[in-house]
Amino acid sequence: MTTQTNAFNAYKQNSVTTASPGELTLMLYNGCLKFLNKAKQSIADKNIEERNHYIQRSQAIIGELMATLNMDIGISKQMLPLYEYMSRRLTEANIQNDSSIIEEVEGLVTEFRDTWKEVIKITRQQQYGTAGQV
Repeated sequence: MTTQTNAFNAYKQNSVTTASPGELTLMLYNGCLKFLNKAKQSIADKNIEERNHYIQRSQAIIGELMATLNMDIGISKQMLPLYEYMSRRLTEANIQNDSSIIEEVEGLVTEFRDTWKEVIKITRQQQYGTAGQV
């Protein structure tokens, strides 16, 4: 099992190091969704320590998304307050132990992720003239 785990970790590392910036952003969104789901499960399991851990991991990803915004582009100026809102809401979810707030943020992240997938697809179609799959 250790060999299989090592191979999977090597694959994950290679995926990250060879990914385009757009694909890395998509990975961040997917990672955030994974941690939000685990945070909700931790609330259901009444595991405060895990809830805190997964909410903080989600906030770290949102912080990374904020840090990578190019503020010379108009859409970035619109995205920044939305990311800040999501981070604040996650703090509230953590304090209030409220999975409905996590679900609210999860909905926003899902919308951003799905939109980003479409951007990547359209960009690939324009670059390569094919139906780029994400």
